[in-house]
Amino acid sequence: MKAAVFIEPGKVEVKEVLKPQIDGKNQAIIRIVRASVCGSDLWWYRGISERQTDTLIGHEAIGVVEETSADVDNIKVGDFVVVPFTHGCGHCVACLNGFEGNCLNQKPGNNGGYQAEFMKYEPANSGLVKIPGKPDDYPDEQLASFQTLSDVIATGYHAAVSAEVQKGSTVAVIGDGAVGLCGVIGAKLLGASKIILLSHHKNRAELGKTFGATDIVDGRGDEAIEDVLKLTKENAGADAVLECVGATSAIEQAGQIARPGAVIGRVGVPQTEPRSNQLFWKNVGLRGGIASVTKPDKEVLLQAVLDGKINPGKVFNKSFDLDHIKEAYDAMSNREAIKSLLIVSNK
Repeated sequence: MKAAVFIEPGKVEVKEVLKPQIDGKNQAIIRIVRASVCGSDLWWYRGISERQTDTLIGHEAIGVVEETSADVDNIKVGDFVVVPFTHGCGHCVACLNGFEGNCLNQKPGNNGGYQAEFMKYEPANSGLVKIPGKPDDYPDEQLASFQTLSDVIATGYHAAVSAEVQKGSTVAVIGDGAVGLCGVIGAKLLGASKIILLSHHKNRAELGKTFGATDIVDGRGDEAIEDVLKLTKENAGADAVLECVGATSAIEQAGQIARPGAVIGRVGVPQTEPRSNQLFWKNVGLRGGIASVTKPDKEVLLQAVLDGKINPGKVFNKSFDLDHIKEAYDAMSNREAIKSLLIVSNK
């Protein structure tokens, strides 16, 4: 089968590799229909973090179940499923409390191989999310939105939940990449009445408005902080801040635009922790991390996509087939694509 493989920073290729096989309990083989490139993939693609050469890549996909181990009873062959980047067992203390991204029973080496024609996923019983019907039942636009359920919309929603967004609240979103834009969707789903998106790119800002942003702040540095504060009650700052970048400067900026007592929901993978103690002096909370996928998909996000209430698939503004995997990575690395969609197989 074809699979995308990491060679070295700036170089990925499609190679012929052995198709995965069932070799244990609670497993499923998935025929991939759609996959995508994540912003976190760019860390090793750009050489910022290390990755072993000749490893399979990708951690976001939707597909059709082709085979399962004998013990799997929650899904069956032929089911159309979201394949989350998380691997929650569903019964450990982390999973039971809604933090499957921190599942205590994850096996090492599970997060790779989603950018391929077939992949193996476990734990199949607890992790996979069934989509009604078959891929043929849906237009391409809705398939793209289903694809976001494997990671990016769940991550944006996790930022909003972590920030304790309330109905009628004022929310600021730092980061206009796919995660930040999905954070706008998450804030709107939770009932925010004012959503301020910090964005320096016209096309991303316009998409943010489509998703529910009420205000756009395009300044930088102190100017951006001042502009956000002017949009809040008594210039005190936002009730909740979604930090979707991960840079130390972004976390520090979040602290400056948060009102006293606010909570910052962070989902940007941090480069370093901020050294400032400003959060203490403002009673501002900082929480967040690896998102859950299965739980919010089943409880909120899948139905919202099915009902047409949200359309997060619009974050994919460029599409590629598997043979053009390098172009898909380059488009994101060069900021030509908000997010690259991979059309792996026909419906």
